[in-house]
Amino acid sequence: MKKVFFGLSVSVLLFSCGSKNNTEAYQQEIQAKLDAYNTTWQSLLKASAEAEWALNTQIVEGDTVTGKKAEEANKAFAEFTGSAENIAFAQNALKQKDKLKPLQVKQLEAILFMAGGNPATAGELIDKRIAAETEQTRTLFGYDFKLNDKSVTTNELDEILKSSTNLAERQQAWEVSKEVGKALKPGLVTLRELRNGVVKPLGYSDYFAYQVSEYGMTSDEMVQTCRDMINDVWPVYRELHTWARYTLAEKYKQPVPDMLPAHWVPNRWGQDWTAMIEVQGFDPDKELRKKSAEWIMIEGEKFYISLGFDSLPKSFYEKSSLYPLPPDAGYKKNNHASAWHMDNDKDVRSLMSVEPNAEWWETVLHELGHIYYYMTYSNPDVPIILRGGANRAYHEAMGTLIGLASMQKPFLEQYGLVPADVEVDMTQVLMKEALNYVVMLPWAAGVMTEFEYELYGKNLPENEYNKRWWELVAKYQGIVPPSARGEEYCDAASKTHINNDAAQYYDYALSTVLLFQFHDHICTKILKQDTHAANYFGSKETGDFLKKLMYPGASVDWREHLKETLGSEMSAKPMTDYFAPLTDYLKKANEGRTYTLPEKL
Repeated sequence: MKKVFFGLSVSVLLFSCGSKNNTEAYQQEIQAKLDAYNTTWQSLLKASAEAEWALNTQIVEGDTVTGKKAEEANKAFAEFTGSAENIAFAQNALKQKDKLKPLQVKQLEAILFMAGGNPATAGELIDKRIAAETEQTRTLFGYDFKLNDKSVTTNELDEILKSSTNLAERQQAWEVSKEVGKALKPGLVTLRELRNGVVKPLGYSDYFAYQVSEYGMTSDEMVQTCRDMINDVWPVYRELHTWARYTLAEKYKQPVPDMLPAHWVPNRWGQDWTAMIEVQGFDPDKELRKKSAEWIMIEGEKFYISLGFDSLPKSFYEKSSLYPLPPDAGYKKNNHASAWHMDNDKDVRSLMSVEPNAEWWETVLHELGHIYYYMTYSNPDVPIILRGGANRAYHEAMGTLIGLASMQKPFLEQYGLVPADVEVDMTQVLMKEALNYVVMLPWAAGVMTEFEYELYGKNLPENEYNKRWWELVAKYQGIVPPSARGEEYCDAASKTHINNDAAQYYDYALSTVLLFQFHDHICTKILKQDTHAANYFGSKETGDFLKKLMYPGASVDWREHLKETLGSEMSAKPMTDYFAPLTDYLKKANEGRTYTLPEKL
């Protein structure tokens, strides 16, 4: 690849600080360099994204060409963002950042952060890391899960855990879902060393510290922020855990356990328990199963249009991979739902396996939230390299906010998915929501965050991966494995993010807190509706509020942006307020029952 030099001339760097003309000349020269950087960066991003798209959407056993192309594209991107010239350019320019425009400073800081992930000074470690990440992706998504000697998809395993009442079948499905960890453990050990090694030349102690720095926090500050969030919701989580132990013991006709066996809960990682409860008269699945997957996509788009957003570009439907592959496809794809901004401009896509059910209804609305965020901050006021969330959690907050709204009764009535005149027990609705959002927090802020903090920041020994994983699961989730799990397993690695979206899972926890802040603002300040029974549909004012949150992308400081938009700092209070009625209800339901989680962590 041709080297692109973005150094500054000595004459510009040493100009007389007192001259307005020199200040303007300095800004102009910096801007020219930034414009050139943005153009090259976008071109390389597009090539890398296309290669990764192919790697994730058409996985063919024995194929090495696709992986090689992805490796080469990622290497070219890494060489550019991590080049010594670009690092020197940003560092030298920032020495006089008081002479620059705030938007220029933001871009220079972004250039340095991107360089931190693959600085040229890390040498051959960059190539090794890219190759290792490519191989890990191939292993994870090309894995052949076998249940009773028959190949099964992760969707099929998930369905067993959601619906089966046969504990032997459930345990078998759960154990099958973890087998992939054995194959992934060697790669994770390698990736830990390579990721840590790569970020050190620019002054980061480890990969976790590097990722956290994008929030303007240290590792310890992020871990403490996450622990504070868990403590805020712990009273209601503890009630839910107690309720779940007794409810599931009755369902499976078993003694009440002190901790929840992992195969008892309806999710491979215990991060979502919503399938435990069905709200009478509130069953969107019943109507959604009569629909097509295509209907869900079309209606999802119509919702955003009703808020005042534009239609999705035609290319979205032409280039996305939205539905399950046919049995005779001859290849596999990544089944984890995701939204892609291929060029940080007009090319937006989604990778999903949409089926007509409530889970995918919520997921589609969520993923389209990301897509519309991409589309909104892709505007002339936001440079290409700053087209991202105000922080990474903002992106998840936008998607999950709409996911929450999409499952509230008035919204579902809008689509005819629940009858308007049906009597619904709103406490049970709130319970179902808590089994999603509250249950997720100890998992995301606790288990995932602290495991990766220890993996990267504390160099957790590889012969303690599984031991430490299950200690954290017990502490934060109150869940234990159905049988002994030795170090031949690596159950953490069965979660895709551990492998290919590393040291960022706290994004989901922070986003959950933010989404309830956003939801509370929309309901109380705009719609004047109950936060538990809102309908955003057709509210242009709600759309305007969301656009205000989305428009500047990463060109603003996220803390200042939050204060300006909401008038408050990040706080879990709107979330705890939202679930306060449920906490009171559960305390009465759990009277006389034994609690096995501590009152405080």
